[in-house]
Amino acid sequence: MATSLPTLTCREAVEQATDYYEGVMPPEAVARLQSHLAECEGCANYFAQLRLTVRALSTVAREGSPRLAPRGIIQAFRDWKASRG
Repeated sequence: MATSLPTLTCREAVEQATDYYEGVMPPEAVARLQSHLAECEGCANYFAQLRLTVRALSTVAREGSPRLAPRGIIQAFRDWKASRG
């Protein structure tokens, strides 16, 4: 018998974006987030935009701007998140 995953709020989903894209979330948390994304068009759009932004900035970084390397972007998101409490 399959058990349902606990409901994830949009705020919780957004707060997990960095860990999700870094691949550091436990499998059950990934499943919970992906379940939310499958049902929430707003969050799915947000995650798609974030993925495209990181990809675009990674391209810029490879072309000569080391300040925009993916690691720097991820750290910037972490710093922002920490500043919000």
